[in-house]
Amino acid sequence: MTIKESFGEHIRKLREENGLPLRKVAAVLDIDPSTLSKIERGERSANREMIPVLADLFKEKTETLGIIMLSDKVAYDLMQEENPNEILKVAEQKIKYLKSLRKNGQK
Repeated sequence: MTIKESFGEHIRKLREENGLPLRKVAAVLDIDPSTLSKIERGERSANREMIPVLADLFKEKTETLGIIMLSDKVAYDLMQEENPNEILKVAEQKIKYLKSLRKNGQK
């Protein structure tokens, strides 16, 4: 999966493709339209509770929207670092290691 756009950009694209006004999507999410607008512009983060609602509304996979949202968080955190690619490589190795510990009942 290769998605370069931010979560907010992706949601705006889906909303516009479906011909839905900001206020209607905001109502479904039970948030103010201004909050949704900020999410779409990348000025505010979405929360996990929004993922299944948006997935259902736009007929998208929950997993895909979750990946886009979490990858934004990782990207924005690492953007400020001098060596983000190296950090990602080490984190990937660490994830494999920690999963193996859990699999073997150690954590």
